[in-house]
Amino acid sequence: MLKTAWNQLTTGQKSAIIAVTAVDAGLRAWAGRDLAGRPAEQVAGPKWLWTLGLSVVNSVGVLPVIYLLRGRRRPTDA
Repeated sequence: MLKTAWNQLTTGQKSAIIAVTAVDAGLRAWAGRDLAGRPAEQVAGPKWLWTLGLSVVNSVGVLPVIYLLRGRRRPTDA
């Protein structure tokens, strides 16, 4: 894989990287805060596994979105 130095990227490429990183950080913060405040019975699957995945896996925003859409149960679903 060819590595490119940061100073060799165009302004548009740098902006895109910064934007994607900011969105990913925001989604992770939102999902992590939701997960921390949600009882385990309202989480689809093991809560510890979601926590580990959101903390460790670099998914460019995909894993937090999956958690927010599919990993949460409504109180009536439990």
